[in-house]
Amino acid sequence: MTALTERSALELARAIREQEVSALEVVEAHIGRLQDTSDRVNALAADRFEQARAEAAQADQRVRAEAAAELPPLLGVPFTIKETIALAGMPQSAGLVARRDYRSSATAPVITRLTDAGAIPLGVTNTSELTLWIESENRIYGRTNNPYDASRAAGGSSGGEGAAVGSGGSPFGVGSDIAGSIRVPAMFCGVFGHKPSPGLIPNAGMYPPTPGEAARMLQVGPLTRRGTDLMPLLRLMAGPDADDPYSQEMALGDPEGLSVDGLQVTTVEDASLLPFSRELRDARERAVGALVAAGAHVRRVSLRSWRHALLPYLVTLQVGAGSSTRALLEESGEPAPTLRGLMARGGPHTLATRLTLAAELMPPPSGQRQEKLLRAGRELGAEVIDAIGDGVLLHPAHPRVAPKHGRTVGRSWLLTPAAVFNLAGVPVTEVPLGLTDSGLPLGVQVAAGPGRDHVSIAVALELERVFGGWVPPPA
Repeated sequence: MTALTERSALELARAIREQEVSALEVVEAHIGRLQDTSDRVNALAADRFEQARAEAAQADQRVRAEAAAELPPLLGVPFTIKETIALAGMPQSAGLVARRDYRSSATAPVITRLTDAGAIPLGVTNTSELTLWIESENRIYGRTNNPYDASRAAGGSSGGEGAAVGSGGSPFGVGSDIAGSIRVPAMFCGVFGHKPSPGLIPNAGMYPPTPGEAARMLQVGPLTRRGTDLMPLLRLMAGPDADDPYSQEMALGDPEGLSVDGLQVTTVEDASLLPFSRELRDARERAVGALVAAGAHVRRVSLRSWRHALLPYLVTLQVGAGSSTRALLEESGEPAPTLRGLMARGGPHTLATRLTLAAELMPPPSGQRQEKLLRAGRELGAEVIDAIGDGVLLHPAHPRVAPKHGRTVGRSWLLTPAAVFNLAGVPVTEVPLGLTDSGLPLGVQVAAGPGRDHVSIAVALELERVFGGWVPPPA
């Protein structure tokens, strides 16, 4: 039989309902996996194992007392949550030392929807400081390592989630994505990750907050070890909330009812300043070949404007948010940063945060220059949507497989393969495609048109069928 720490959330929920296994056994198996990998991976920022055990025992009582058809759909299934998403009683510091002692007094709506469905939180997971970079490290919780190779990054900012799910310690997790923060960890850690269409899932209950128009570029979404969990989780998580003015009611299609036969599959060439590694290009081409074998049609397009996406993206984000990292620090009670202070070694901030703060001390683009960059961002987003059309676009989320620790810091252009899809406002599913010869995960993003989340997920399911999806890392 498949180990409990390798099954999908839906399989676990069914097994619990039918009393093949108890919720307590499922929770204990995942706690054990998280504990076994704690020193090597460091995925969790804080656990709630005792509460989870008590909630699992209560779930088992319900299974014995109620008809299976009346039980909530995820009863007894454990999961993990990015530390920046509120869970009552748990820390929500975003790795900021000044918030070390902060505890959430309420739970984010999206998490409440999952716990109402019977899911049991095991804890909150590590993140990059203030969610600012693609490696999860901060001065409170330390650094999260890749479950396949501890010398390499797990990604960020939802790197703890990627590592928890990728290690087998959690059937699914909840992360957030404003520049690839779900998809890059999913790629590095060999799991599925989905950045939903803007407005589908509310952003309420997050820190740092993302106000203004920039909120349209931020999405909360799931990371899963099995692709079959993606759409059921989206359905549970979706829907408007009064505290998020951009959230809305949106219809979700059925990926099971969509055939790949006749689907247009687009790849973009000449789009990256740093060429993709041969192993990632080959993995993408294998994915394209599998879709062609299922009846899809392939189109190759050139989109050189993608190479210059970083500055339009950053200006769009900055103008849309109407705030800054410096303001967040001052609100937390820290003194205003100075360039001299940021240059000094040590201190409460990681190098990635200090570089961000130093950049903010420089005058930002304004006037005609700013408007030109905003226009360039809108035009690039429209180009991406046009390239996707009614089909999907396949593109790696990062130019290389999981890099060694520290190799991404200061290299902001590495954001562009993922961030351009936030700029375009389209749903994207990161799909695992097996391992390299050295045992590191391969993957590809599958982007669909706005509001067509089921299309990217349908393609993800086909690729999972062909390539097998998540491969458990060595024990």
